[in-house]
Amino acid sequence: MTAAAAPGAVMSIDVEDWFQVENLKAAIPRSSWDDRPLRVAANTRRILDVFARTGTRATFFCLGWVAEREPALVREIVAAGHEVASHGYGHHLIYDISREEFREDVTRAKAILEDIGGTAVIGYRAPSFSITGDAIGILAETGHRYDSSYFAFGGHDRYGSLDLAGATERRGSAPAAVRLENGLWELPISVLNVGGTVLPWGGGGYFRLYPPRLFRAGFRRAMKQGRGGTFYLHPWEVDPGQPRVPGIKASYRLRHYVNLKKTERRLEALCRALPFGRADTVLGL
Repeated sequence: MTAAAAPGAVMSIDVEDWFQVENLKAAIPRSSWDDRPLRVAANTRRILDVFARTGTRATFFCLGWVAEREPALVREIVAAGHEVASHGYGHHLIYDISREEFREDVTRAKAILEDIGGTAVIGYRAPSFSITGDAIGILAETGHRYDSSYFAFGGHDRYGSLDLAGATERRGSAPAAVRLENGLWELPISVLNVGGTVLPWGGGGYFRLYPPRLFRAGFRRAMKQGRGGTFYLHPWEVDPGQPRVPGIKASYRLRHYVNLKKTERRLEALCRALPFGRADTVLGL
């Protein structure tokens, strides 16, 4: 991105480690997390290096669990000029826990991240995009100003849903961002409309699966359609050396491991091709 380019899209990283992914949950119980080798700091620093080389600013949605164990990483993210936002504390799918448990999770994560990073945490992203209407209300009550969890692709088995009726569209540099009735901003993940079919086009496994030129062209088209300008990735997606976990479904194995060796250079090419920025900056917050 050149110095003169204004960010028209959001670059975001969901800071979680390789063993915390839902696709591996059946083989890796939560009780074993503390015994697993942490790779998230080294992988996140590789992404920070890509952003430094390309002049990219981003929002890092950090797990409170990770921040407690890698506080220096959170400080490095802030020092590099990026936004620290919340990914919750324990990486629970929202619809699998109670309202009270969710409130405790996001309140705890916000406090930890603000204490370590020294900056206000105003954004949130749900694990596996498992957002719900009840959660949106709690986010507003706990001091968050925006959410970036809505993924309008119905073909995934974990994504949550939101009723955006009554929301008002944001004009300007944040395609498809809407303000909800409670005042919270929603910054959806990018999707692409092709002949009336909604396709996932926001990053992650889709970014690793689609040919790079096709992905970049589709992302630009999604922005023009007003279908979102928010890209996401995880640190473990630039880590081809991570442990291979046996005993998981073939579809989950494909989602998790496809093209890991290519992700870092594809990310750098994407950052050089499009002007990305932090979520709070693009939203004007």
